[in-house]
Amino acid sequence: MKIKLLLGIVSLFTVFTLAACGSNQEEPNATEGQDTDHSEMNHSDMSHSSSGVIPAGLKEADNPTYPVESKAILKTDHMNGMKDAEATIVGAYNTTAYVISYTPTTGGEKVENHKWIIQEEIKNAGRKTLEPGTEVTIEASHMEGMDGAKGTIESSEKTTVYMVDYTPTTGGEEVKNHKWVTESELTSK
Repeated sequence: MKIKLLLGIVSLFTVFTLAACGSNQEEPNATEGQDTDHSEMNHSDMSHSSSGVIPAGLKEADNPTYPVESKAILKTDHMNGMKDAEATIVGAYNTTAYVISYTPTTGGEKVENHKWIIQEEIKNAGRKTLEPGTEVTIEASHMEGMDGAKGTIESSEKTTVYMVDYTPTTGGEEVKNHKWVTESELTSK
């Protein structure tokens, strides 16, 4: 009788533990509705919101197309619910944005064509634009296992990058201080 009771308690504990591991949040869909130039990205571990801390050396844009506190529409779909969402501009910075591929420090599959990290999020990057194929160490934590990971530059774009707040079109909580979207990924409201 004691064994049956013990097995029952262990079974209940296991069920509750597994239920606690579940989530009602929708996982971002990395393939549905994405542009072909970054369809291999998987943002299931992406930190949608951030603290808003800006990397050292990043300079504010003097006269950005989308000034701080203005509204714009997101034309990109880095994550599910981002495309066509209204964004509030939190910050605008002039830098070089990179598409990178890297293997997470936490293990798992290589992340291909991640958009975006910026010049100031690459260890010892200096000021010169890095060429495609350059091996780098990432100092950004947009996704789990990104900070400290070794990566390869796929392409670059000198641009104004924006940190934005937005509410996903799929519903859910407002995303705060999302890093980064480029000027070409925004349109006027």
